[in-house]
Amino acid sequence: MDFEFTESQRILRESLQKFCDNQLKPAVDEIDRKDIFPNQIWRGLSELGLMGITIPEEFGGAGADVLSAVLVMEELSKVCPAVSLSWMAHSILCTHNLFMHANQAQRKKYLPDLCSGKTIGALAITEPGSGSDAVSIKTSARKKGDRYILNGTKTFITNGPIADVILLYAKTDKEKGPKGITAFIIEKGFKGFSTGKRIEKMGHRGSPTGELILEDCEVPEENVLFGENKGISVMMDGLDVERTVIAAGAIGCAQSALDYSVQYAREREQFGKPIGSFQFIQGKIADLYAQLEAARLLVYKAAVVASKSERGGRGTEINRLAAAAALLAGELSEQAGLDAIQIFGGYGYTLDYPVNRILRDAKLYTIGAGTSEVRRLIIARELLKL
Repeated sequence: MDFEFTESQRILRESLQKFCDNQLKPAVDEIDRKDIFPNQIWRGLSELGLMGITIPEEFGGAGADVLSAVLVMEELSKVCPAVSLSWMAHSILCTHNLFMHANQAQRKKYLPDLCSGKTIGALAITEPGSGSDAVSIKTSARKKGDRYILNGTKTFITNGPIADVILLYAKTDKEKGPKGITAFIIEKGFKGFSTGKRIEKMGHRGSPTGELILEDCEVPEENVLFGENKGISVMMDGLDVERTVIAAGAIGCAQSALDYSVQYAREREQFGKPIGSFQFIQGKIADLYAQLEAARLLVYKAAVVASKSERGGRGTEINRLAAAAALLAGELSEQAGLDAIQIFGGYGYTLDYPVNRILRDAKLYTIGAGTSEVRRLIIARELLKL
């Protein structure tokens, strides 16, 4: 196995680290406190060419692989998971999925503006009654002439309140169950489309989340993605890459918890010496480091396999690998946040120190892109072939 990054990946990582140090870090506290979407940061990421990172250059993208996307997600999440979440919803959930399944006309129409950051993308699966059970969606779509009429409500949609282009799933044939789902490309200006309430969250503040409302929403038939009743393939293909990239967010968040813990354990003194000299503290830090390195390697492997799978290799291995990466990294991130607060003691429980935000952000990684419980089911079913 080759554990070295390519030159382009090293340059990508270094340039992003500089951006985070100079522009993102100074804004993090305000983003979290005020729950505001950082437009200036978004423009900066667009100027770095990150909005279409996996999209070929002919459509305005960077032409990079899934591992490169993972590196971006990890670096952003070390500093501000909220920004990384909105970036992922745009670049991976919407833009990458659209490229993988769109026809040439759809690619030419939507990808250039998404890749430049001129438009913002989102993915809409979740509904009030359909979370982990994504195929049980109720939003309906019926054909009427040369367009479809959509009715329903989506919720917990990352970037929902600000998105210009949404990849949205609806039922075109209720009798067929999962095989009656169709994916649509929705524009915010479509007749019958509107945004509902913006949802306030305990973590990832600054990444806008909200409801989407479809009331006889008119969608041109040319905006069907991949074909009528073929949405389940789009959905499942996208989930593997989504889980892999979101796992990188958990890795970045856990790395931040470790970094803060090490720094504090060196500086904080009790009983006349740094708390890092006590074995209980050393044990927490050592365990976190070992588990973080193991989880990171799993995430990187899943990213490499995801790229090969999209090129027609490695079969269904990515299903269990992506689920395992998201499971391990997500639960590690949550534990890392708890351990960091414990190391900080009373100060960690206040809002004056960043570890409280790390824990609030980390919790999403055991819920989003399928809960930990669902990830375990996927892994077990893949191995047992039941």
